[in-house]
Amino acid sequence: MAYLPIEDYGIVGNMRTCALVGINGSVDWFCAPNFDSPSVFGAILDDAKGGYFQITPPLDPPPAHKQFYWPESNVLVTRFLAASGVAEVVDFMPVSTPGHPHRHTELIRRVSCVRGTMPFILECYPAFNYARDDHRIEFNEEGVAFLTDKLGLQLSANCSLDRQGGGVVGAFVLTEGHTETFTISVLDGAGSGAGNGVGNGAGAPHHHSEAESDRLFEETVSYWRNWLAQCTYKGRWREMVERSALVLKLLTYEPTGAIIASPTCSLPEDLGGERNWDYRYTWIRDAAFTLYGLLRIGFTHEASRFMHWLENQIDQQGEDWQNLQILYGIDGRRHLEEINLDHLDGYRGSRPVRVGNAAYNQLQMDIYGELMDSIYLYNRYGEPISYELWTKLRRMTNWVCDNWRRPDEGIWETRGGRQHFVYSKLMCWVMLDRAIRLADLRSFPSERVRWREVRDEIYEEIQTRGWSRQRQAFVQHYDSDSLDASNLIMPLVFFMSPTDPRMLNTIDAINASPEQGGLVSDSLVYRYNAELSPDGLTGQEGTFNMCTFWLVEALTRAGWGDRRRLEQARLMFEKMLGYANHLGLYAEETGPRGEGLGNFPQAFTHLSLISSAFNLDRTLNAGRPI
Repeated sequence: MAYLPIEDYGIVGNMRTCALVGINGSVDWFCAPNFDSPSVFGAILDDAKGGYFQITPPLDPPPAHKQFYWPESNVLVTRFLAASGVAEVVDFMPVSTPGHPHRHTELIRRVSCVRGTMPFILECYPAFNYARDDHRIEFNEEGVAFLTDKLGLQLSANCSLDRQGGGVVGAFVLTEGHTETFTISVLDGAGSGAGNGVGNGAGAPHHHSEAESDRLFEETVSYWRNWLAQCTYKGRWREMVERSALVLKLLTYEPTGAIIASPTCSLPEDLGGERNWDYRYTWIRDAAFTLYGLLRIGFTHEASRFMHWLENQIDQQGEDWQNLQILYGIDGRRHLEEINLDHLDGYRGSRPVRVGNAAYNQLQMDIYGELMDSIYLYNRYGEPISYELWTKLRRMTNWVCDNWRRPDEGIWETRGGRQHFVYSKLMCWVMLDRAIRLADLRSFPSERVRWREVRDEIYEEIQTRGWSRQRQAFVQHYDSDSLDASNLIMPLVFFMSPTDPRMLNTIDAINASPEQGGLVSDSLVYRYNAELSPDGLTGQEGTFNMCTFWLVEALTRAGWGDRRRLEQARLMFEKMLGYANHLGLYAEETGPRGEGLGNFPQAFTHLSLISSAFNLDRTLNAGRPI
């Protein structure tokens, strides 16, 4: 198989795990039973050894492809158009609901011919545990089981399957109006066999009849539509905002309410390079953006569940709040050892393939501000927080007062040594500012006098040491003249007025081209200049999609009294929408040819899209950004 571009995939899931489905009908990424479990299909990281499950017409020339979501849902349709006919593969994963609380994890693939006649080839080649574990193959009445001692897959099919190597192949032909259903079911305790009903749910996996398949399809579509009906956003870019909301819900781990940064690992930020990371975890940094985005468009239940997950992680070890990690496993686990899978080639030769993330051990002082900001927002727009939580936050705030001067690895998790990053200092200021506001709002006991003194001290230090007279802009870290897109957050967190001359100068400096010393290439924003700001890694990276939306929002806020900047924000936003893939999904970065780079899809990008769309639409309607 040849590698598809990263942007040529869609995603389906059940809020336990998910699958990436290419426009060629191939499932090239699927981890089981959870988001951060080892992959069973991983061809996106090694097209020879990673494993895949493809259903596609074996035609020459190949048929044309179309891919879209069933309206207002996470049900994916891949359409094949050829001279002999038109056919569709509909992929979805039934969701556990109050009526069906213990469903198996199933990937259902409904293949239909809607015009003419279409032949299909089915190929299923699992590769358990990132292609490290051998498996055995057992044919049964339902189809075939692929089994290891710890995990298995049951492929239920109504066509003849033949073993070839470590997988199976089958062929079938559909005529107009006919449908076949194929199901991949995840089995636990597979060592005892697949036909015994052992799995992560009640009842045995089995081949779904057409009537059962129809019912599951209708239930799944209904679930997503009923959920999306809560969305309160009715603005100009409703379709993109709703798709972003659906992505965020899809990336929610339902048992805990945690939201993962991305469902993939080691998709490269630089093709052929080493900037390959595992994002299948939950970052404290994302908390404020997540809660803001969800609450702004009406999803209070999801915000509440994520807030409760956050509260469970807020606990120091001894008196050292440094042990508040920047990221956690979706089940709250703290140890996320990073290892290299040297037996995998990586996406298009991008090595190493990393699983786990060593950044969990880094010191990043910004997370305290992001955490406190998220709690402040939730207390204001969600539910009042408890006194018990406040006592933890109070001790944490005092710890930040004692430690805010420490250098750290910064928001971008650099590996080139600690610095006094301006963004980290900014978020320490946010920590104290929101703690003061929250204490006053709720009349909580606090060290108000000390907190105000330290808050003001941080503010003045950022204005003196974080400001470059030469660049006339805020810079990445002290004693540097390099720009950093994270400083666009300043007006968003109310550190600076969006129309303050220093903020306007910073926006203009960032909004210049790299040749002019800026960070913007045709409206797309780089995080920083890696040549001027070494980060301990080789190679370059693409523009960072989240930062583009940050610039849109900074321009929107600056444009409240300046129509020119507001129009610039709108044009930049519209351009950025054009860099989404055919389904409205974004990878972490955009490459020089408009291609997707980095893990896909990325929650942070979709969160920042929601925020910028909300405030841009509000401002265009002559309302102030919030």
